[in-house]
Amino acid sequence: MASHPADRDRDGRLVLMGGGASGVLAKTRGRVILVGAGPGDPELLTVKAMKALAAADVVVHDRLVSSEVLALAKSARKIHVGKRKSRHSVPQDGINALIVALALEGRQVVRLKGGDPFLFGRGGEEMLACREAGVPCEVIPGVTAAMAASALAGAPLTHRGLAQSVAFVTAHAAEGGEPDLDWSQLAKSNQTLAVYMGVSTAGTVAARLIAAGRSPATPVLIVENTSLPNERRISTTLATLFEAAQGLEGPAVLIIGEVATLADLVVPTRDMSEPVVLGSRA
Repeated sequence: MASHPADRDRDGRLVLMGGGASGVLAKTRGRVILVGAGPGDPELLTVKAMKALAAADVVVHDRLVSSEVLALAKSARKIHVGKRKSRHSVPQDGINALIVALALEGRQVVRLKGGDPFLFGRGGEEMLACREAGVPCEVIPGVTAAMAASALAGAPLTHRGLAQSVAFVTAHAAEGGEPDLDWSQLAKSNQTLAVYMGVSTAGTVAARLIAAGRSPATPVLIVENTSLPNERRISTTLATLFEAAQGLEGPAVLIIGEVATLADLVVPTRDMSEPVVLGSRA
């Protein structure tokens, strides 16, 4: 069978040149890149993530991705599929189907997720959906919220004499309600516990840890909107965690353990008005 010359249309899809059946548009597979957008500050993006955004045809993004990060994908079509507790604008199965369909049209799709795609971000489900459809999928890690909150506040997640290990947990189960966690393991006194999505269940988290043996006087650092200009840091204890978490509305992480005593509660002023550009070296 004779081969036909090929070209691409303006959307990047392969077009077979010539008359008759050879002129039919042939769909080609693009690819999906799962990109961690970090906690919000665009300067915490990796260089690889910035390059992926600059080259994207479509960006499918979550609610928590900041406008400054989205601005780096200047020429891309942007599709919002954000979720809030008990309110999903697009169900996860729909997101999986969307990114696969866009890639099968020949697009370079950036699936932009707050934090890191593989830590409570359901990136694994999206990767498997791509694999099942035969769509190439790459993952670019991002700075997860607990690590950013810890670093920016000066409260290391592990510290000699205070914490020899760290556990990352989410305070919400996949179908809502309380997650099935081993509270006796999480209540160990020589480790740090980083709790995601823990504001609305702060009272339950505190009660479970205290019942499992953790001291009510255990220090807790609450960080809301970490890395953003409206970041807030609150120092409290397990005994008073429920009261301290009242009124918080932004995404927050709880850092539970002795390392919380090292935190600087003064948040420096951050100016995010200047655009972020990739630097160059002569």
